[in-house]
Amino acid sequence: MVELKYPEDEKEFREMVRNFLDSELTDELKEAGGKKTSVWQEPVSAASWQAILYKKGWAAPDWPEEYGGTGWSARQRYIFSQECARYGTPGIAPMGLKMCGPMLIGHGTKEQRDYYLPKILSGEHIWCQGYSEPGSGSDLASLKTSAVSDGDDYIVNGTKIWTSHAQHSNMIFALVRTSNEGRIQQGISFLLIDMETPGIEIKPIINLEGSHELNQVWFNDVRVPKVNRVGKENNGWSVAKYLLEFERFSTASVELRRLLNRAKNLAKETQWDGKKLTEDPAFRSKIDSLEIKALAIEMSENRALASIESGGSPGSISSVLSAIGAETLQMADELGVELAAYYGLPKQPRALEVGHNHFVGPEGYLPLTPSFLNNRMRTIAGGSSEIQRNIIAKSILGL
Repeated sequence: MVELKYPEDEKEFREMVRNFLDSELTDELKEAGGKKTSVWQEPVSAASWQAILYKKGWAAPDWPEEYGGTGWSARQRYIFSQECARYGTPGIAPMGLKMCGPMLIGHGTKEQRDYYLPKILSGEHIWCQGYSEPGSGSDLASLKTSAVSDGDDYIVNGTKIWTSHAQHSNMIFALVRTSNEGRIQQGISFLLIDMETPGIEIKPIINLEGSHELNQVWFNDVRVPKVNRVGKENNGWSVAKYLLEFERFSTASVELRRLLNRAKNLAKETQWDGKKLTEDPAFRSKIDSLEIKALAIEMSENRALASIESGGSPGSISSVLSAIGAETLQMADELGVELAAYYGLPKQPRALEVGHNHFVGPEGYLPLTPSFLNNRMRTIAGGSSEIQRNIIAKSILGL
């Protein structure tokens, strides 16, 4: 496998991260990471891992040091992600640490930052995202959920859909319509809403894999203080675009390396026609093809990181990485299903629970089919691949 070369100081940083992971990553957390089947980790393991990172001061590598971040460079943050993937750490709830937090740092008031950021860091607040609606997904600006002014509050009515882990969240950041005048983007505001507020109802959506990860959230006369608005009224679209850059800036090569390493390790243990699957030319060709794609994506990610390091933003490269990364990750999931063969057929949700040791077939095959089914959404979530290509055509190619 071809690997990029890094400076000596980055090698030292990588060694420091590895030493930390060697000492803090328990067998239970490794099992949880190994059984992860989607972007979202089950809540108990996610909270446990975040608590360890929080104690170390590493819960929010992307945040400035003054707000509880690490002070790491973009390259160091990237290395940290690579090593976490290599070690198979559990995921953490991403909407607060990776999206809402950076958005508040960039657009929130001092009072909002002082109140929310410590709670995001500690894990007291678990956030979900209220963007998509029935009929308003990739065309997000057409959203209908309304927020009507009533003194010091807004009264919110409407519904959000595909809301990941809303059933485990106590806060939601949401786009709402505060005006119907002018262009549709001009009448949108950005609100922070307590999920315990009367009038909020959560209805489960069962995904392809059969688990409850998605939801539809209903708002029925939900009262939200105006101090919970981020940015000016009717200027929420600018806040949302800023936040989406964090969602769409994919480090797909990190996850792709994890999936490839898992596939190669399992292939070494799999016999086909009297020899190890890794010795089969056809299978080896598929692995090599994905290795090449992973390296190409990694190089593009490094170019984006160089832009960030120099004070810029990922910009349009976010859309390139989002589209290409999502499609390549789906290829890796397809390879996993091919590897699992008939061991991927039994549905074994209990076997994916940490500490559950009764299952059919080799344990390493358990997450392969659920991962394949869950991750069909990769080319839709955060803006479909078709929409990403429209963005690329306009902003990069000038079409």
